[in-house]
Amino acid sequence: MEKLYTGRDFHGFEVGETLVSPGRTITEAHIAAYAGLSGDFNPLHTDEEFARNTVHGGRIAHGMLTAGIAAGMLNRYVDGTAVALLDAQFKLTRAVRAGDTLHISATVANKRLSSKGNSGIVEFGVDMLNQNGETVLSGAWKILLNA
Repeated sequence: MEKLYTGRDFHGFEVGETLVSPGRTITEAHIAAYAGLSGDFNPLHTDEEFARNTVHGGRIAHGMLTAGIAAGMLNRYVDGTAVALLDAQFKLTRAVRAGDTLHISATVANKRLSSKGNSGIVEFGVDMLNQNGETVLSGAWKILLNA
């Protein structure tokens, strides 16, 4: 049986188009699982007593967890059509905590067909926002897609 994917190919994106993902609530389980998978047990993420005495006033999610979730949110639009993530630049602008609900707003900034014509690069401006509309991550990603 053929596997069906839902992602758009290179031609399915228009410069200036903005994609908005559904929200996802970050849980304690996400933070604990990421600590275990990554080996990042920084007490800022895993020790409430320690983190309470920091500028954040409590534990926060890992920055790379936040970025990974943003990537997953963008993946819904390129599922099965992405060939490679070529570049990902981002800035973490606000702490994320368990209980925050996040979504991305990704705008197609540029696109160009590859020299062979069987793939193309789409550049996205990506912002991740919390439930209050505050930006927690801002960046630019380039993805090579099937044409």
